[in-house]
Amino acid sequence: MALRNVHKIRDLFRPVQPAAGVGSGPVGYGEFLPDPGLQDLIYCYWQLKSEQHLADPYPYRVVADGCIDIFFELDNPTENYLMGLSSCYTEFQLNNSFNYIGIRFLPTKFTQLYGISAAELTDLCEPMEQILPETSSFIRNNFSVGMGTAKIVKLLDHYFLNLLQHAILKNDSRIAHAMEIILQSAGVLNVEKDLDVGLSPRQLSRLFEYYTGDTVKTFSKIVRFQNYIRRQSASGVSGQDQHYLAAGYYDQAHFIREFKKLYGTTPSKAFSV
Repeated sequence: MALRNVHKIRDLFRPVQPAAGVGSGPVGYGEFLPDPGLQDLIYCYWQLKSEQHLADPYPYRVVADGCIDIFFELDNPTENYLMGLSSCYTEFQLNNSFNYIGIRFLPTKFTQLYGISAAELTDLCEPMEQILPETSSFIRNNFSVGMGTAKIVKLLDHYFLNLLQHAILKNDSRIAHAMEIILQSAGVLNVEKDLDVGLSPRQLSRLFEYYTGDTVKTFSKIVRFQNYIRRQSASGVSGQDQHYLAAGYYDQAHFIREFKKLYGTTPSKAFSV
């Protein structure tokens, strides 16, 4: 039962970050699949790097995607951080030169693997040494300047496969069922009526926040938002069109307010050519 549900999370949910659209230029971004044995837990490894020394500091925006990330600066791996689920967009002011590596966990999977409440990490970006000292030490001692992508992926795969082999995953089939319902509906559902998983609303809320980092309502909003930007990005249409209706938004003004909170700008600016 647990394996069926974790596979469905990956099948139903593909978080999108604006940086995924960055191509050739002064800043590059790439996503890399982990080992098949880790794909139930980790959505991707990612790399964000400056291809040259930039004239100015680089503003990097992270939109709400429902995930928890570990990331570090490859050129200085003592700088390693844990970023919890974000209920709104986050913007980082990066230096003129940078090379960040990240691990993006699928929803609920960070808590299942590490046994740490996701609710304690929400909207936080903290030095990882304070929370996951062993993983922080692994990063600090095994990565260095100039390391190639293939070597990075190999090291991360080896570490997390070993961690998974010795871990006792914390799984709750009722939360897995609730997650499946939310993702299958693309976040468009009646939270109080459509999540009959054998828990009272209060119990579901408490457990859902523990595993994901936020309420069912907020997480569903993020899923709906992600569904919209994935549709919009795939369409190649600039500005704002009827994809917001297909994504389950019925009021344009409400859609724009919610989009700005989760993305950091208006839809027309986000998708302008």
